[in-house]
Amino acid sequence: EVQLVESGGGLVQPGDSLTLSCAASGSTFGIDVMGWYRQVPGNMRELVSGINGDSTITFSTTTAKGRFTVSRDNAKNTVYLQMNSLKPEDTAVYYCNAKGRIGVNYFYPGPAWGQGTQVTVAS
Repeated sequence: EVQLVESGGGLVQPGDSLTLSCAASGSTFGIDVMGWYRQVPGNMRELVSGINGDSTITFSTTTAKGRFTVSRDNAKNTVYLQMNSLKPEDTAVYYCNAKGRIGVNYFYPGPAWGQGTQVTVAS
């Protein structure tokens, strides 16, 4: 069973940048589809970005395009979410997801979730 641990969240000001990391256990990381979701209390968890095993396919929602970049380092079993030009509406708990499915125009989450890391954007 894969275990996911997110880190890198915190309190930042509008316009700042932040990089989230998700460290994964397991020997299949190099082929696992990974994704980032976020959730605000009272709302459904929403997809931010996803990436396939060899980084040849990424999928991002309109929320992420132009500001957020998903990447991975298979040697470190880690996936990243680089977030730039952060806005107060980006405030949420960000979750890492593993073993989903991805294509050019879709991303479906897998069964594995991390515990989340809080990102707060406020002046």
